[in-house]
Amino acid sequence: MANATGVEGQAQPRWNALHFAALMGGNVALAVGPWFVRMADSGPVSAGFWRLFLAVPLLFALALANRQQVTGFSRATWLAILGSGVFFGLDIASWHVGIELTRMANATLFGNSGSLVVIAIGLYALHRAPRRGEWLAFVLAIAGSAILLGRSLEIGRETLIGDLFCITAGLLYAGYIVLLQKPRAHLGSWAVLAWSSSAAVPVLLAAALIAKEPFWPQVWWPLIGLALTSQLTGQGLLVYAMRHFTPLVFGLALLTQPAIAVALGWLAFGETLVGIDFVGMAMVAAALVLARSTDR
Repeated sequence: MANATGVEGQAQPRWNALHFAALMGGNVALAVGPWFVRMADSGPVSAGFWRLFLAVPLLFALALANRQQVTGFSRATWLAILGSGVFFGLDIASWHVGIELTRMANATLFGNSGSLVVIAIGLYALHRAPRRGEWLAFVLAIAGSAILLGRSLEIGRETLIGDLFCITAGLLYAGYIVLLQKPRAHLGSWAVLAWSSSAAVPVLLAAALIAKEPFWPQVWWPLIGLALTSQLTGQGLLVYAMRHFTPLVFGLALLTQPAIAVALGWLAFGETLVGIDFVGMAMVAAALVLARSTDR
């Protein structure tokens, strides 16, 4: 593709068919993650533990293969990675519990809501009010979430609780992203992901044991699939594709995740949506796109 120039005269990222395939493939891989969680015969938090535990050796191998630094960090960097791992582990635990309790489409949308929280934190740090697009993103997110939460309450109390777990996961993921800002500025993406995942593993192990849920699986393929799709393929392809696209295009590609989740929820679990569900989903999805496009 030809290199485009933005309104401020800045060159936009260049991309080709391979980059686009990586972008879409990463979103597809992440979208099927909730299906693997439901297929696992371990508990949902235990599935999160195995998701990271099985993927960590491969993440370190990728970091070393790409000649990224994996040792010799400063004390501040180690503390940031450790703190991010705690947030990451709690994020996965909360999201996986929510996946079991609510519809897959809701879980996917609310699990990605961290973008909005990161914007709010950034605005607070910059001591400025939201601009028009940011205000619109917040309003759409609140209104769309209210519609989806109301529909979940109509279906049942358990579904509403699942939505709240997924929203909590989005908040925790925002904390994970914020804490990793400085390490990501000078460390390779694979190295950061490997160490933050390693720090999250004991958090998930402790949470699974405290919850007293089934831990050792009898069937391994869902957990292996979860590790390979959500933690390795999905993250890896998006890390590769991210530098080649503007935040707006990246945000639009994000919308493939709830679309795939809707299809999987219907085909695999008989989850049906009515018109008002699509309205709420469209509002939250539009908010996420605005969040990506305004994020600097």
